[in-house]
Amino acid sequence: MTAQPETAPAARHDPRPRSAVSTGVGLAGLAGLAGWTAVARAYGMQGPLAALTALFACGVPMVLWSLLVDKVHRNPSTGIDWARAPRALKESLDVSLVKIAGLWGIWGVIGALYCIARWYWDGAYLFAMQVIGVAAIPMALLSIPYVIWLDRRLAEPKDGAWHFGQLLIGRVDLVDRQELHDFFRAWAVKGFFLAFMISIVPGNWQQAVAAESGWIAANPVNLAHWLISAMFMIDVTFATVGYVLTLKPLDAHIRSANPYAAGWTAALICYPPFIMMNSGGPLDYHMGTAGSDGWTHWLAAYPLATALMGLWLVFLTAVYAWATVAFGLRFSNLTHRGILTHGPYAWTKHPAYVSKNLYWWFAVLPFLAVSGNPVDMIRNTVVLGLVSGVYYWRARTEERHLMADPAYRDYAEWMARNGPIPRLISRLRPRRAPPAPVAAE
Repeated sequence: MTAQPETAPAARHDPRPRSAVSTGVGLAGLAGLAGWTAVARAYGMQGPLAALTALFACGVPMVLWSLLVDKVHRNPSTGIDWARAPRALKESLDVSLVKIAGLWGIWGVIGALYCIARWYWDGAYLFAMQVIGVAAIPMALLSIPYVIWLDRRLAEPKDGAWHFGQLLIGRVDLVDRQELHDFFRAWAVKGFFLAFMISIVPGNWQQAVAAESGWIAANPVNLAHWLISAMFMIDVTFATVGYVLTLKPLDAHIRSANPYAAGWTAALICYPPFIMMNSGGPLDYHMGTAGSDGWTHWLAAYPLATALMGLWLVFLTAVYAWATVAFGLRFSNLTHRGILTHGPYAWTKHPAYVSKNLYWWFAVLPFLAVSGNPVDMIRNTVVLGLVSGVYYWRARTEERHLMADPAYRDYAEWMARNGPIPRLISRLRPRRAPPAPVAAE
């Protein structure tokens, strides 16, 4: 009898770990934002109030999708126990009042810091302070029924706000220092980044809405500039909504904020007032270049190359915006709010950092200088390399923080096996030769 060939083993099934956010929630927000942007462009609504309305146009569809379709309020990670009847009000009211004191207390601290740090009262930050000032009283009033309602349903209502409230009323012996530190870090993230995001919302909105259709269609460079502006507007809008809606019923609360000083340092030097990449800063890589749009200068004599470069830059910016849209309601620096594995996060663990840094290299072309000075060329190339190094540092510190979650470890291991970019990088690395066998004596 002729031997039959062995059947090839079945391909190994290695599914991607489940993402904490569905694709639908981001698409819902994008649809709402696109609709409002179309209306605003049609009627010339370029101002800051229209920009704030864009936050609602983006956020409301995401909230509805999250609750009605994804039913995120039922997720165990919310901490809400839907299986049992709510506590009697008299059982939870004392806890709620202490938590409200803690919330109002931390808001007061953040408000005081805004007053002390005077950069918050100049330039674009002035708009953010006006918005926060108007919203302060309604938010304080709404926090009362919200906290009371939530505490009747939470499995463990005594969170960081409760511990800070206990500290404020003098019950120091009841305070858990770790809970307090986690609470402070989370609100430091929200206080610092929310003000910044609100401050840049009007500018990004105006750039996307004010451009006239005739100017956009005039040439490929104008089209690329407008599309890039639109992508940045999408990114800023989604990110701002994410910082606002850190709510447990939406499962969008902050699980933890990065506890490592290196993580905070790497992140803060990328944002004002600590930013090091601004004009004249130690990591300014524009000295003697043609500026942030160097590609239009150096490729001006080559229309096809200019159009192709514009297309490439639009693609990179689209990936950057997509990485933010994928977060849905949960975007935030320096925090863990659920592990994403879908969209561009199926390609690499850090799609925003990869696309952003590639954009800078191709848009500025730092190795070319209009000054003709080779020192400028060398310096700019080295400094932009250092900037990319900062983002690599940020990525590493973020991973160190997230590795505490088994879900992220599973995702990182899957990415190492299947991610296109990690696999490409591993192939490009030189392989070490196996150790030579030791001869027997």
